[in-house]
Amino acid sequence: MPTVTVHLPSLLEPVTGGVRELTASGGSLREVLDDLVAREPRLKPHLFNEAGEFRRHVLCFHNGTNTRWLACLDAPVADGDTVLFMQAVSGG
Repeated sequence: MPTVTVHLPSLLEPVTGGVRELTASGGSLREVLDDLVAREPRLKPHLFNEAGEFRRHVLCFHNGTNTRWLACLDAPVADGDTVLFMQAVSGG
């Protein structure tokens, strides 16, 4: 099963104990994301809504491609692939 490196934004450091780079495994992007939240369940509410979709303020990139441009998250992954999360920050 391929292993993917997942990069998290600094906003999630308190959730992961300061860790910003994790690994997750799976044959598809969806399986990698499932493995990620299985390993770090505290990430789930920060990345996904109740319907299991990415929250509006969360961007996910697979090897530099915004996953919002993909038809689905069933794209295959390979060893050495990267997933990068970014979160919009707003305030007033």
